[in-house]
Amino acid sequence: MSLLILGLVLFIGAHFFTTLRAPRAALIGRIGEGPYKGLYSLLALAGLVLIVWGFGAYRRAGYIPVWDPPAALHPVALALLWFALVSLAATYAPPSRIKALLRHPMLVAVKAWALSHLLVNGDLGSMLMFGSLLAWAVYDRISLKRRGDTGAAPVAAFGRNDILVVVIGTVAYFAFAFLHESLIGVAVR
Repeated sequence: MSLLILGLVLFIGAHFFTTLRAPRAALIGRIGEGPYKGLYSLLALAGLVLIVWGFGAYRRAGYIPVWDPPAALHPVALALLWFALVSLAATYAPPSRIKALLRHPMLVAVKAWALSHLLVNGDLGSMLMFGSLLAWAVYDRISLKRRGDTGAAPVAAFGRNDILVVVIGTVAYFAFAFLHESLIGVAVR
C-alpha cells in the first residue's frame, strides 16, 4: 500500500503544484520552462508508474474490504465509464459542442472514471486510489474556475466533430470492456 500512496503523492502533488501559480512561476523563473516541464513530467510519470505498481501489489496481497457495493450500482458505473471515455475523446478532438459544454473534458473524464470505480469497488485500496484522483480532479476544476479559465470556446451546434467524439468514445468503451480483464486483471461485470 505504501507504493500506491507514494505514487498518489507524487502524481497528485505534481498536478497540485501547477495550481499554485506564484510558486510555479518562481520555480520556472529559477530553472526555466523546459526544465520545469521535464521535472513535472518526470514526477507525474514516476507517480503514475508507482500508482499502477502499488495498486497491483496491493491487489496481490489481498483486498481489504470496507463495504459491499450493491449490484444495482454496476449499470450506473458502466454508464459513467462510457461518459468518461466520450469526455476523454473530446479532450483530444477538434472543437466540438461536447468539448465546449464540458469546458475541461479531461477533468470531467477523470471525475466520471474515478466515481464509476468508487461505486463498484468497496475495498480500501480502490477507495484510496479512486477517491484521491476524484478529489484531485474536483479541486483542479475549482482551481481553474477561480483563475478564470473557462475552458473550450463555445461551438454553435452539434456537428461532425461531436459525432466523431461519440464514436471514438464508444469504440474505446467497448474495447476497454473487452480488454479490462487482460489489462487490469479484473473482469467488467
